Amino acid sequence: MIGIYLIAAFLISFLLFLNRNKIISFVLLGLFLALQGSLTVYAYLNFSSTELIYFTYDSLAILLLLTLGIIAIPAFLHSHIYLEDQPAPAQSRAIYYAAVVLLITAISAGYLANHIAVIWIFTEITTLSASALIYHHRNKLALEGTWKYVFICAISITFVFIGILFLSLSLGNASSDELSFKNLLANSSHLNPFWLRLSFIFIFTGFTAKLGLVPMFTAGIDAKDKAPAPAGALLSSVLMNLGFVGIFRFYVVIANTPLHHWANLVIGIAAFLSVFVATVYMVKVKNLKRMMAYSSIEHMGLVMLGIAAGGIGYYAAILHIILHAFVKSSMFFQFTQLYRVYQSKSIYEVGNYFKYNTTGAMVLLLGFISATAMPPSGLFVSEFLIFRSMFESNQIVLLIAVLLLLTMIIWAFGKNIFKILFIPPVMFDDSNVPVISPWESATQFALLALAVYLGLNPPAEFVELIKESVMMLPN
Repeated sequence: MIGIYLIAAFLISFLLFLNRNKIISFVLLGLFLALQGSLTVYAYLNFSSTELIYFTYDSLAILLLLTLGIIAIPAFLHSHIYLEDQPAPAQSRAIYYAAVVLLITAISAGYLANHIAVIWIFTEITTLSASALIYHHRNKLALEGTWKYVFICAISITFVFIGILFLSLSLGNASSDELSFKNLLANSSHLNPFWLRLSFIFIFTGFTAKLGLVPMFTAGIDAKDKAPAPAGALLSSVLMNLGFVGIFRFYVVIANTPLHHWANLVIGIAAFLSVFVATVYMVKVKNLKRMMAYSSIEHMGLVMLGIAAGGIGYYAAILHIILHAFVKSSMFFQFTQLYRVYQSKSIYEVGNYFKYNTTGAMVLLLGFISATAMPPSGLFVSEFLIFRSMFESNQIVLLIAVLLLLTMIIWAFGKNIFKILFIPPVMFDDSNVPVISPWESATQFALLALAVYLGLNPPAEFVELIKESVMMLPN
């Protein structure tokens, strides 16, 4: 199936690139969504099977494929609304749709890859496709954001490549030199600690560009700001999850070696610094899209704190990235409507959103409650479990510091969100405010509701898949 999926998806992306007819584009996009759904169902029905040597339908891949498939539907819908509201040349429209399909295809393959080099290849493809989306507006700011993204991601992907070379050297005493995660795990006791340590540093650092973690977090901030909001929704959710996959699958190997405690220390430092950086910037940032982008950095920092703490933190980390993907994508989808009203991303130039788009304002309010993990947000459950894991691992001082930083983030985030919702904007002409259909917010309500449901009342199959994903990690 994965072979058919890749061939068909690349072909659809190529046809979208060549096509200039809207109707044909919609047909091709519909075919791709059907293909994406078929891959997800097939993966679930063929759990643990391997195809083409390098792709395995394991529990983590199934969870993230399902998340991606759900988010892809509103991503295409809101992309259509966005492109109709801000008409682009037929060529730009074709490039946009082709790039989105290519991005989703590469992310899907990366989720399924059971080999570090294969993840590296598809991660590089996401850089190329994402850069086309960031440059969609073809202006100076878009160009600046694009070259920054490409430059930082090129460095990060080089780090991953160097890490792979060091990883191959660590297999000197093993019975096999294959770099599949299964073989690495089977030979974990024979891996050379010196080369393995170097390998982890480079691979971890490289994938932080996609995950949105210190030190390479800057790659995603300008990207999410400059890209169209529907594309930003993908970059701030499912693409960040790919960065998590790259780190997590290698971490499972490290966790079964004597370097486990050392790796937790590295991850914990990067995670705490990520929460700290997000706090500093969210206190002063006045660009709504950048504020949401820094919020994603905070959440990825919490995810990795859960991984470093261990225990229930492993379960909570995977739950958190799934729920965060639904919540954050819904907020980026809503930004398209907000921009249509105010034609601005600046907090200073927007306000009284409840008056101009009541339904959209409800999405933004519920999105804020969810993103800050206030009950009944599903993220409240995952964050509570992360804090519990930190407490049980005796990281009391770190826990207190993180809680203080999160308090500042809630204050900064809330101050700006409530200004947008309730405070009248200065020098704003509301005589020509567009009328926005409440139905445009339906998918965003659905995503937020799904995040609440999976957090508070997760299905048994969902819980079992998460437990299966962390089964190989030590308690």
